[in-house]
Amino acid sequence: MMLVKLLQPNLVLGGPVTLITPDMLEQYYLKGLILDVDETLVPWHHSEVSEQLSDWIEQLKNSPISLCLVSNNLSHERIGSIAKSLDLPYLLGAGKPSRRKLKKALEQMNVPASSVAMVGDRLFTDVLAGNRLGLFTILVEPMVEDNQTHKNWTHWVRNLEIRISRLIGVSFKPQHNFTQVDK
Repeated sequence: MMLVKLLQPNLVLGGPVTLITPDMLEQYYLKGLILDVDETLVPWHHSEVSEQLSDWIEQLKNSPISLCLVSNNLSHERIGSIAKSLDLPYLLGAGKPSRRKLKKALEQMNVPASSVAMVGDRLFTDVLAGNRLGLFTILVEPMVEDNQTHKNWTHWVRNLEIRISRLIGVSFKPQHNFTQVDK
């Protein structure tokens, strides 16, 4: 039962991170977001952010939301470049599900844990770390490229996490299942 609670996201988005809106954050009384980077914000090995992501971050910056990037990745060059392009603070080598860097992010953001969401694409790292610290957790669909060779490995690992979690009783019914409309 305890393991179910640690792996259960508070919100399953059913789409990419860019579908999170300021109104949605207000609905859940959230004042801050700790954002995973790899496959939550950008595909694996990408150092450049999409225009859509950049616009989304700007929209959030224009609301009273504090933001911080927290990545397990150790590449200062890559993660630093992403953070710089978004003009956001960041922490590397988080070792999620460790809570150490999440606590540091909370200190930097100066927002209580009860008002912050951990947003990520992985259960056994992002959701588990956030739940261990008492954060609101949001599971999003990963940002991957169709031709990405890393995609097969990532989907295999993520699918295994979901299967194991379902076996112990975790629910993945999207509370917000949006479909993107092409303009």
